[in-house]
Amino acid sequence: MSLMVAPEKFQSTSPPFRWDEAGGIRIGLSRVTLDSILTSYHNGSTPEEIAIQFSVLSLEDIYSSIAYYLNHRQEVDSYLEQRNQQSQQLRQQLTQKHNLVDLRQRLLTRYQSKEESR
Repeated sequence: MSLMVAPEKFQSTSPPFRWDEAGGIRIGLSRVTLDSILTSYHNGSTPEEIAIQFSVLSLEDIYSSIAYYLNHRQEVDSYLEQRNQQSQQLRQQLTQKHNLVDLRQRLLTRYQSKEESR
């Protein structure tokens, strides 16, 4: 009977995260954000399905990103909440700056008046 000999050391790898200019976390050299992967994951997608959605990512990078999230849930959830608040603030600023309030209604009214004039 032969005994299995444990390797002297396992190679440990970290997730392929990089910070972008806007303060978001991107996966590897891609433009895919951690936010996007985790949104799909929280919506019930498997890592394999996420790999189909984001074909520029390797399955290993997706599993690594999800594993990091599961091991650091509090920190990542805090990051996601901060990103969500930033996007809401930006949406409000753009809505005010470009007068997007009631834009849909104004466009419908314009469209209907064009239809009536035909």
